[in-house]
Amino acid sequence: MIELEGVPELVDPVMVAAFEGWNDAGDAASTAVAHLDREWKGEVFAALDAEDYYDFQVNRPTVFMEAGVRKITWPTTRLSVVRVGGEKPRDLVLVRGIEPSMRWRSFCNELLGFAHELGVELVVVLGALLGDTPHTRPVPISGTTSDPDLARRMDLEETKYEGPTGIVGVLQEACTHAGVPAVSLWAAVPHYVSQPPNPKATLALLNRLEDLIDVRIPLGELPEDARAWQVGVDQLAAEDSEVAEYVQSLEEARDTAELPEASGEAIAREFERYLRRHDGGGPPAPGGHATADGSDSTSYLRDNPSGRTRPPKPPKPGTDDDESSDD
Repeated sequence: MIELEGVPELVDPVMVAAFEGWNDAGDAASTAVAHLDREWKGEVFAALDAEDYYDFQVNRPTVFMEAGVRKITWPTTRLSVVRVGGEKPRDLVLVRGIEPSMRWRSFCNELLGFAHELGVELVVVLGALLGDTPHTRPVPISGTTSDPDLARRMDLEETKYEGPTGIVGVLQEACTHAGVPAVSLWAAVPHYVSQPPNPKATLALLNRLEDLIDVRIPLGELPEDARAWQVGVDQLAAEDSEVAEYVQSLEEARDTAELPEASGEAIAREFERYLRRHDGGGPPAPGGHATADGSDSTSYLRDNPSGRTRPPKPPKPGTDDDESSDD
């Protein structure tokens, strides 16, 4: 039995979780939860025992000095709570940590124990993967769930993915089996510029989360950081004609495939977000990251210490390699 002391009764609580590692390309997901925690001044009320879930040779503890005394910070997963004000106040339970090295089922069961004790009504797990998406276009965000009723009610995709998965997929399925409504939001990060941070992907995740749980999220400097990030990548791409050509091919493929996105529904969603915001004022883990087909992928770094690595040429339409994967 999990006993929570000092945690007040929560109002319509939603649990929002993100984990560093394979599920967190560009650190986009973990940075999103860190942003929520910082903007709303979250108060940590629990931390999982690092001994139970982490291999310290993979995720090493760190030593620091405090008032002349050496201390150690152990890699773990922490839970904090924040209250979102406004006309319809609600509470968020924020879960931020590192993908565990072992005992994943016990890890998920412990998080679900907290969710049960706190009366959590919905679990939203954030993730980010590497994909063939150009940095110059809006970040694709896919929202998935295993619950067909929830998919219809919240305008989500019912997941059909088969293949390797990380803690995001395992936690979502654990929630489903426990009868807790659960959703995963995934941002696609350009594989040719995957090194963190990626404020544009973080911003896209927060915008989608805002729509999903109907709260107004203070964005702080994120929009400006996202614009600066894109300008910086534009400049890097302009220095290499082959990379610039590759980005152009991704843009053409994206624009052709997503022409229906300029629908009335998409425009209405953006307009609703605009009204809501103006109402009332106001390094990658070992093993690579998740990709659109579920496999591991190392980063395509333009300034790789071992030499400049160029992205692969996209397949030409009509070839055997011209296939898309369903996340």
